[in-house]
Amino acid sequence: MTDLLEHTTIPDTALRDPKALLNAVRPHVRECTYNVLESPGSADCDLWEREIRLLMRDHVMVRDMAERILGNAVMYLLTAMERPDVHLGVGKTVDIGVHQLILDSPVYFALCEAYNRGRYKHHAPLIERRRDGTVLRTADVIRANGFDADGELWAMDGADCSPCDDKAPDSH
Repeated sequence: MTDLLEHTTIPDTALRDPKALLNAVRPHVRECTYNVLESPGSADCDLWEREIRLLMRDHVMVRDMAERILGNAVMYLLTAMERPDVHLGVGKTVDIGVHQLILDSPVYFALCEAYNRGRYKHHAPLIERRRDGTVLRTADVIRANGFDADGELWAMDGADCSPCDDKAPDSH
């Protein structure tokens, strides 16, 4: 019963605001809480800001681009969790944000708990990139899922899909 009550505190993903959806998983961060929630640089910010700071630290990008990439990465991951029946793929640019979220594993685990019914969504890349238009089709699925996908970011890599394989059980 407690588990059910905890899940009711997560906002309905119909809100479709990637920042709000990411910040809503904070109560579900249970591992490495000092690093994620209390350490210098993290204590004074929400999860969205933490991920932006990590992107800017590791990828030397301007804030506007970090926010665009992170927002589209959240949109992609939530759509992959909500639409396991659809073959999705992300381009190189948005994949930077996807990898950022996966590498911050306590935050990624919290995303999976909150939005993937507690199941871990695996990341199982193939060696070779697909060049079959999956990226552009994925942007369309994300839009149909109620998000405002950034057309410019998705078009940049339109035919050059990151080699994710969603055919593995519960993978993207």
